[in-house]
Amino acid sequence: MITHITLDDLEDLALGAAVLGTGGGGDPYIGKLFARAAIEEHGPVRLLSLDEVPDAVRVLTCGAMGAPTILIEKIASGDEMGLAFDTYEAHTGSKVEAVMPFEAGGVNSTIPVMIAAKRGLPLVDADGMGRAFPQLEMETFNVYGVPASPVAIADEQGNTGIIQTSSAAKAEWIARGITIRMGGQAYIANYGMDGATARRVSVPGTVSLAIGIGRTLREARENHQDMIQALIDFFATTHYEEARIVGSGKITDVSRRMENGWSVGIATIEPFGGGTPMQIRIQNENLVVEQGEDVLAIVPDLICLLDVDTAEPILTERLRYGQRVNILAVRVPPIMRTPEALAVFGPKAFGLKHEYTGLGLEA
Repeated sequence: MITHITLDDLEDLALGAAVLGTGGGGDPYIGKLFARAAIEEHGPVRLLSLDEVPDAVRVLTCGAMGAPTILIEKIASGDEMGLAFDTYEAHTGSKVEAVMPFEAGGVNSTIPVMIAAKRGLPLVDADGMGRAFPQLEMETFNVYGVPASPVAIADEQGNTGIIQTSSAAKAEWIARGITIRMGGQAYIANYGMDGATARRVSVPGTVSLAIGIGRTLREARENHQDMIQALIDFFATTHYEEARIVGSGKITDVSRRMENGWSVGIATIEPFGGGTPMQIRIQNENLVVEQGEDVLAIVPDLICLLDVDTAEPILTERLRYGQRVNILAVRVPPIMRTPEALAVFGPKAFGLKHEYTGLGLEA
């Protein structure tokens, strides 16, 4: 059981977060550097399971917003999240007592570690997505009744703002517009709640899950074991339960463009043994993998592209012609498969025509 996040955990956390990012969520490398600097200065971060969070503790969730592609070029200052927290506390008149990621994947698994270390606050071992999603309303917090507002937003230039709206979807729409005008990348703090609510509405154990994924891949590599099989076996011990390779091949085409503040596109993969090409539709994250008329995996289940030789997860902004990949699909936990949850972040929420069946639940 992990009780503190130390410098020794950061490499595993970043690697596992890249897997949970399902191609998106932003490159965790930059967030890892910020988290490392913060822990070096302020010490390890205490990690609390949901069961350990007192009922009345004020929890604030946080992360980055914007297209992952922009994060590569628009380097953060490291002060943005602190500004967002200050803005939130000034607006609400209450002090934040614990931090929680609003997203388990990519940079949003490491940025909360940084702010928790800087402020001397515990980090809650949970989140609201169980992976990465492209939109602010796609949270179990929203699904189960936590208001998204107020939203505090900040950028690297010191610009800040508060968004107060009646719905999470409207908060997403306004925050996305502000983020675009902040250069396509901003940092936000929202979905404030108490500890009792956090236990009811959060996907549990996702910070330690990310560390476990990274550790599993690292140890399998060090011991010259099958890294993919080790990862599949590891998921079977978690509340995600089901993981499998649904396809393998070479990337033969990648079309990608910026649209409404998101990176959208299609990656085409030619199977190694020949046959019908597979296509992955992208909106920051990998949404669905299709082969002709067959759906091999679909959101909210995770779709991760892993390098055939290294098992390293490949982010959507780093997809290139000629890369040899395995397509790993992972089923999301039960809290993310309810009718209420699927209405918010299931296939229909992305305009996809297919129904969600769930990996391993097809029969």
